[in-house]
Amino acid sequence: MASERFLSTVNKQITHEFFSAQLYVAMAAYFESENFPGFANFFKMQAEEERFHAMKFFHYVNEMDGRVEIEGLDKPDNNFSSALDVFEKALAHEIKVTSLIYNLMDIAVEEKDYKSISFLNWFIDEQVEEEATMKGLVVRLQGISENPAAMYMLDNELAKRKFQAE
Repeated sequence: MASERFLSTVNKQITHEFFSAQLYVAMAAYFESENFPGFANFFKMQAEEERFHAMKFFHYVNEMDGRVEIEGLDKPDNNFSSALDVFEKALAHEIKVTSLIYNLMDIAVEEKDYKSISFLNWFIDEQVEEEATMKGLVVRLQGISENPAAMYMLDNELAKRKFQAE
């Protein structure tokens, strides 16, 4: 079994992952209101991915004979001024989540909890991908945000995103 300290921190991470899903739903709602269904789809799929992450942690706690404790969620930011603003906030959020995953890894390493280290490696790899995706979209939006045709082309591209549990 993992330590109480580690499992307590994982329980907090479950809450953070569910909060991430809520934040991404708020971002999807913004894009729906701006008539960008592809951008909205991107964030709906992102929300599904975050719920999947939360449940991966949920199952891990149970596998380690721990007890999952679900906490309440804070209200996510619902105020966005542009597509670029949304993606900059999403990138900042992913960077924060990465730091939370690193904190979990620090605890697992300190406690020589090799099962948890192995489990967390998947999340570290995932965060590299999450940050790279958001950074790439921020850069693209910086170049096209004043070009409506390019914005609609990106919207069409993002409409094709599907959620795939990994």
